[in-house]
Amino acid sequence: MKKVKYLLLILLSLLILPFGVYAEGEEEAVAEDSREVVVYFFRGEGCSHCAEAEAWFESIEEDMGDKFRIQDYETWYNEDNAALMKKVAEARGEADSATGVPYIIIGDQSWIGFDQDYTPEMIDKINTLYEQEVNERYDIMTYVDQNVTPVEEKHSVASDIIALIIIIVITGGVGTGIYFARKANKE
Repeated sequence: MKKVKYLLLILLSLLILPFGVYAEGEEEAVAEDSREVVVYFFRGEGCSHCAEAEAWFESIEEDMGDKFRIQDYETWYNEDNAALMKKVAEARGEADSATGVPYIIIGDQSWIGFDQDYTPEMIDKINTLYEQEVNERYDIMTYVDQNVTPVEEKHSVASDIIALIIIIVITGGVGTGIYFARKANKE
């Protein structure tokens, strides 16, 4: 009987494990009714101009952080993000000019590269869009065929499937253990 108790304890521990692992990888969800303006930021890891743009966005976060959020896409080492950037540029009619990073899109306006001279326009665009109703804002992603599944989403679906399989196996194991424990007690 002592072995059955230990077996049940181990099985219950295994049952909890997938949920703990999955919770660690979840991203913070943004409320659908959020008024924040989405800033699409296509960048390259190691790009000095991208780092400069990123630092600038961080510098205005204290004053304007409640008005915008950055949707970050690293394109140099992520093929899916690079393909998405190409689709976005095509949808905006900028396929020939938007070949490098940073490529920043706020509403219906975009900036290729980064220069401090762009910052007043970006601030103005964020403020203007923030004052608009969310459903009236222009969002380029509604015009882009997004057959590209984000890497994070692929992993979360795989985690869900693995967790489901583990739960089924553990439930079956617990049921089998209880069955054999009861059968042993009857004999």
